[in-house]
Parts: sequence; C-alpha cells; structure tokens
Amino acid sequence: MGRDPEFVKKNRASLSHRIAFARRHPDKVLPYLRRLGRDSWLRIASRGDHLAYYRSVMKSDAARNPEAAVGSGTHTSWLAMGKMQFDYLREHGLRPEHTMLEIGCGNLRAGRLFVDYLDTGNYTGIDISPDILRSARATVQEYGLADKLPRLEVVTDNRFAAFDDGAFDIVHAHSVYSHCPLPVIEECFAHIGRVLKPTGHFDFTFDRTEGPEHHVLNEDFYYRTQTLLDLAARYGLDGQFMDDWETRPHNQSKIRIRHRRPSGQ
Repeated sequence: MGRDPEFVKKNRASLSHRIAFARRHPDKVLPYLRRLGRDSWLRIASRGDHLAYYRSVMKSDAARNPEAAVGSGTHTSWLAMGKMQFDYLREHGLRPEHTMLEIGCGNLRAGRLFVDYLDTGNYTGIDISPDILRSARATVQEYGLADKLPRLEVVTDNRFAAFDDGAFDIVHAHSVYSHCPLPVIEECFAHIGRVLKPTGHFDFTFDRTEGPEHHVLNEDFYYRTQTLLDLAARYGLDGQFMDDWETRPHNQSKIRIRHRRPSGQ
C-alpha cells in the first residue's frame, strides 16, 4: 500500500494548483496570504540563511501554540503523531540501550516517549529554535522525565560538531528536512555518518513528489526519492526507501540512511 499516485504527482507550486485549491478552500486564502506576507519579510530579514529564516518561523509559531508549531493542530493529534513515530522505531528494532539523536526534536512530541523508553542519558534532542526547546523542557517536567537526563541543545547548523564520532545508534528526524532546501540536507548528509555508529541508521521523512521538484512558501520542499538517495551516496551512505512507512496515516515518506556496506555484505 503506497501513496495515491495523484498525490505524489501534484505540483503544489503551480499556478493551476493554487487556483484550484483556492476555489475548493476559499476560507484558507486569507490565512495563506498572511503567511506569505510574514514569510516574505522573514526571508528578507534572514538574508538568504534558510536556518535563520526557519528559526524565525518557529519563534512566531511557537509563541502562538508550541504544539501547532510542530505540526499538530490539536493535543490529540500531537499525542497520536508522537506515538506513531515511537511505535515505528520500536517495530524497527529500537532498544532501551540504544543511544539516540533526534534532529528537530521540537517540544518532544515523540521525544517524550523516546526519553521514557531509553536508558537514562541515552536521548539527545537538538533544534534550531530556542523557543521550541523551552517548550521541550516544559514537556520534560510535565511528564516527570528529568531523572532520565535527556540532553536538549540548540544548534545553528547540521554539522553535529558537539558530538563524538560514532555517538549514536539511531538518528531520527521527523518533518524536518521536508522544510529544507537541498544544500541544508546535503550539509546533514556530509556530517551524519561521522556521528552514526557503524551499525546504526538515520531515519528522516520528506515530502515526496514523482513530478517536478518544487517548494511552497519556502517552507515545504518536495523531492524525488532518487534525488535524496543519490545525494546520500555522494557521502558514502546507503539509502533505503521505507515502503512500510507509506501505510501510516502521514503524508510524508521516509528514507533510512546507513553506512555503505562493503560489496558482498
């Protein structure tokens, strides 16, 4: 079971798609225009630095509603989305003794479950937004997780310089690189192998298209699967499209990255 072929062929940046969407959802036109105006200003203020731009987006969104800022319109959906991520990694071999890095941990939508499940000190969450990490620390307190010693850090790039070589069994990024242009993803791929154990893997979701690659509002980027697999290979990493993720009630797709295995293994 995969995505509807028509869903992954849509070019959401095309004028025809935007007109058709506006006709079907007239109530969303004004909020879209407001967001367009805000994001245009933030792009100018960030002077071409995408992470600085998105940090400003998160500051604005988190001020209104931290759960909505990470993509959950209700607390019920926040809980469900976190559980879906947690359950998937459990099904794919996550164990308490594993060390884990969550890129773009947000306010610990899934992280609270990872922290609780993993052995003490084995969870690290990073985010570019100090505003959303304040909410993450509140989540740690709310769920009584301080004794599990989660490490939460603000970062400004995708170089992972604060971490030792081979520090993590599992690296996880949900709905992070779906918001990034290709150079930001490439920076991640260039450095992720260093912090990943030889037997570890890195899961990330992305917005998949089988049509032209495009982006909407400089926030949602749509890539062909092969584009990302080829980019990973450039840095000595093997990528695998995770078909079974497609059965989950989530519109993004998932790729798993590992160290390249020698021929014959």
